[in-house]
Amino acid sequence: MKTIGLLGGMSWESSALYYRLINEETRRRLGGLHSARIVLVSLDFQEVERLQSQDDWAAAADLLASAARQVETAGADFLLICTNTMHKIAAEVAAAIRIPLLHLADATAGRIVDAEISTVGLLGTRFTMEYEFYKGRLKARGIDVLTPPAAGMELVNRVIYEELCLGVIKDDSRSALLEVIDELVQRGAQAVVAGCTEIGMLVNEEHTDVMLFDTTRIHAEAAVALALE
Repeated sequence: MKTIGLLGGMSWESSALYYRLINEETRRRLGGLHSARIVLVSLDFQEVERLQSQDDWAAAADLLASAARQVETAGADFLLICTNTMHKIAAEVAAAIRIPLLHLADATAGRIVDAEISTVGLLGTRFTMEYEFYKGRLKARGIDVLTPPAAGMELVNRVIYEELCLGVIKDDSRSALLEVIDELVQRGAQAVVAGCTEIGMLVNEEHTDVMLFDTTRIHAEAAVALALE
């Protein structure tokens, strides 16, 4: 079993999900008392969010690259960045280490292609929804990507930072996100990518008939598959 490297803390709420999902998938595959070999370096999300809001991606890249080297030094065989948004600087992080980076968007794109879905809606932070660093990886696999209008983007972004990253779950926020999802489907989305690692805390298959691609679960399952190769 390879050792899975996790770069987490962005937020720790979703990092806890990664830890649980990776170990559940390991036990499902191997049975018994098996659990995953994991190295985790967890950052202070307050510092990361400050750099995001200042649009200082160079400093953010330096911060994550330093943490990624810690993960590598601790013995990880490959690395996961446990957040969709910070894949904006995935190339810089990958360049700073000698172990492979398991890219979240690539894992998600593979699952979408396997499901024979050609058009998806994308929910996430405003950085993930607006910039091409994530959408571009999906489009490169032939997947059309729809995002909410400005008001919908603002709503989703606010719920992520002001509620989900703090572990706050509100029924009215769930209803609001479901309305955003329905609007994306009306515009032609065959499925929706929960492109923020916290969204699954609020909306999952129990709440809608729309096919959802939970990126946290997809990334975790891909990590276990790679670890057991």
